[in-house]
Amino acid sequence: MSTPGWLRDNVDTLVGVPLRILLVVVGAAIVRAVAKKAISRVVQRILQPPEAESEPRRSGRGPAVLARDRSRANERREQRARTIGSVLSSIVTIVVAVMGVAMVLDQIGIALGPLLASAGVVGLAIGFGAQSLVADYLSGMLIMLEDQYGVGDSVDLGEAIGEVEHVGLRLTQVRDLNGGLWHIRNGEILRVRNDSQEWARAVLDVSVAHESNLDTVFDVLERTGRELREEPRFKDVLLEDPSVWGVQSLDPDGVVVRLAVKTAPLQQWGVTRELRRRVKEALTGAGIDIPFPQRTVWMRSDEELPDVPAQRTGPVRR
Repeated sequence: MSTPGWLRDNVDTLVGVPLRILLVVVGAAIVRAVAKKAISRVVQRILQPPEAESEPRRSGRGPAVLARDRSRANERREQRARTIGSVLSSIVTIVVAVMGVAMVLDQIGIALGPLLASAGVVGLAIGFGAQSLVADYLSGMLIMLEDQYGVGDSVDLGEAIGEVEHVGLRLTQVRDLNGGLWHIRNGEILRVRNDSQEWARAVLDVSVAHESNLDTVFDVLERTGRELREEPRFKDVLLEDPSVWGVQSLDPDGVVVRLAVKTAPLQQWGVTRELRRRVKEALTGAGIDIPFPQRTVWMRSDEELPDVPAQRTGPVRR
């Protein structure tokens, strides 16, 4: 066989197959670049603050609270956008690479059927063994998409209660009050209580004597709350005037009255402590008693009960 005849017979193998492989590689690269460009545009759009944030909101909040809220919202939006963009880019790269390799193998002449069957068996085995890992990543994606919590938030995740230090696709790290760092798998988080979103509420229960005039008590509590909000350092912390909700319960030792107020996130505990101090001083100044547990004990001597053994002295009345 002459050389020109051999070249004619194998021209497809020598020229056609490499060209098709080159086209597959170039096509995969173009698809990947276009997909990453689209993802990048979506991420940039998410990173841009909404138009509503550029206008001052009339919600009773001070400029310091608004600035803090916008800063926190922007930080969390940026974190979510970059993480989700990175994940989507990785998924696109993997899908395009797998499809490109399959098309290249088909051009070379390698049968894909047995390879796909083997890959399916291996993938099934890995899927059974990595169910918890897949659940962790899916839960992490949903946590970020739904903005359930972010870095700096004060959360209750069950046993782990504290401040969020890191949010990843697989793990969430929470620093508790004692300084311990909790590592929680996202797939194990069944419920979340977030104390850092939008607003919080400071609730103070005040116990007064049964003989107290409740109208006077209500006036003292409301006046104390208004005075607290007028303080410069609490002006941006309290989002409304404290209000008296009324009688919460009737206890044996006194009447419990509830005072509540909306505050900026994570400020409710400091507001409650300050309210407790001011309310105590205001009630004392108004002559309103704050009751404490009291008991009357009646004792009977042995002379009064001659027929009763000494170890069984009289009853105790409470």
